[in-house]
Amino acid sequence: MIEAVIVDDETKALQSLTWELTNFSKEIKVANSFTDPFEALAYLENSSPDCLFLDIEMPTMDGFQFIQKLKNRDFPVIITTAYNQYAIKALKHEAIDYLLKPIDTDDLKDTIAKIKKFHSKNHTVEKLEKILLNFNSNSMHRKITFNTDGKLLFLGSNDILYVESDGNYSTIFLSDGQKLVLTKKLKDVNDMLPKDTFFRIHNSYIINLNKIKEFLKTDGYVVLESNHKIPVSRQKKSDFLDMF
Repeated sequence: MIEAVIVDDETKALQSLTWELTNFSKEIKVANSFTDPFEALAYLENSSPDCLFLDIEMPTMDGFQFIQKLKNRDFPVIITTAYNQYAIKALKHEAIDYLLKPIDTDDLKDTIAKIKKFHSKNHTVEKLEKILLNFNSNSMHRKITFNTDGKLLFLGSNDILYVESDGNYSTIFLSDGQKLVLTKKLKDVNDMLPKDTFFRIHNSYIINLNKIKEFLKTDGYVVLESNHKIPVSRQKKSDFLDMF
């Protein structure tokens, strides 16, 4: 059973689509519907439907702004609108389909097929991901696994120089000069890293202890092999020195 959520500021349009989906097939049901996009966003923070039918023309927040504010986006989005000029923009926002109101039954049939295909593909990817994670966790030379940009990265401790916080994001600076941006807070990244190799030396920084070249006691900085200077917070200084 496909569980759908509908967001449309027009009550009649919302009721019409609800009726269409409910009577179209036993394979799909409307789990919830909203005329207020902000209420819908709050609901989707803790719920993950199988698909989202989203109107574009809404006065308080248009559909594309809504998509950008979605924190969890592991479900397909279907754009619904009475206007046909948004098709290209819908594709750029990775919507899987675009339905013009009033919605044609044949078009809805195609959309349901696309939703099924989306979940079938994702199920295969999830199975492969679990196999890879299980293999890595049982490996003698276990690597640190990061999920980013739709891919899994397996890094050795020696690949990482330091990690820097940027609010709800963290940037990992690699030994080869590359940067890796994660949608994780520094605390969460710190929990993923081996404690015998990495140390949170500052509220904004985690360093690889094996990459330290020198410690400037007067200035309160460590210098890494890459010549990056990382500040040592007063609260962390004593714990840091006790490690050596």
